[in-house]
Amino acid sequence: MVKGRTGQRVRLYVRGTILGYKRSKSNQYENTSLVQIEGVNTKEEVAWYCGKRMAYVYKAKTKSGGTNYRCIWGKVTRPHGNSGVVRAKFKSNLPPASMTLEVWRMLLISLRFYFWLKMS
Repeated sequence: MVKGRTGQRVRLYVRGTILGYKRSKSNQYENTSLVQIEGVNTKEEVAWYCGKRMAYVYKAKTKSGGTNYRCIWGKVTRPHGNSGVVRAKFKSNLPPASMTLEVWRMLLISLRFYFWLKMS
């Protein structure tokens, strides 16, 4: 703990799960991803997250900038439905591999599957 700090530590990120792309019956729109933010279950709770920044962190095979970890930044744009799912637009579209793993893997201690929201 830092000298002089009192109380509990504050976590500055919230985990999320990638559900897939926005879609209709016959089309899918890869430029918009659907994300379930942990602990958000209603449309009203989503309002606080609208406009907040989001990061998809993954591990690559080759080093870039001295690290194997890469990041794709995005932004929460609006709610999707009534159950707390949000639509997010990322700087580059999320890879389909980010959606092929089971949801429980998202909760393991692996940076590849974590989202966090940068508080602005």
